[in-house]
Amino acid sequence: MGLIEEFEETYWEHGHLVIGIDEAGRGPMAGPLVVSGVVFPIGYNDERINDSKKLSAKKRDELVSIIMTEALWTQTIIVDVEIIDTKNIYKATQDAMRDIANEARVNHVLTDAMPLVDCIHPHTSIVKGDQGSISIAAASILAKTRRDEIMLEIDEEFPQYGFKNHKGYGTKKHKESILEFGRCIHHRNSFKFKDES
Repeated sequence: MGLIEEFEETYWEHGHLVIGIDEAGRGPMAGPLVVSGVVFPIGYNDERINDSKKLSAKKRDELVSIIMTEALWTQTIIVDVEIIDTKNIYKATQDAMRDIANEARVNHVLTDAMPLVDCIHPHTSIVKGDQGSISIAAASILAKTRRDEIMLEIDEEFPQYGFKNHKGYGTKKHKESILEFGRCIHHRNSFKFKDES
């Protein structure tokens, strides 16, 4: 057993199904939050699946079809900017993770560093969960690839901001473009930076 299945093994050895849930887009200044959940068959292993941040975009894209084919169940929720600004990013993330968890027919829920409220299943929040759980790692890949696709679509709509390069994160160039052009409909009004008036 590799490190990547260590958290699942505790439940799998008792015949229990597990869902791993992760997000992409919690830190950016623009674009949606994307939250995904993945349920694998008991004992599933694929050493290619790892924390999405450690994989190239090409590798992530290749793994999406594998995950979608071999998982028992997946779900992805896209949380738009308006909801993020209304709830705040933490609550928006927590609620989307809970909604996925409550729909899954599993015995236990694993999240990447997010305690859940009103979850109908037993759940565990794991710091750096995408490095120790194959289910969370797979969820991180689905969320990251879907969000990147959306940010490329947004870039075509608003090319002046360079979304295809920074994916909405607060880079120097992104902040400079906001100061030059103002904010677009995809920017989160709840995310400010010190140079903005």
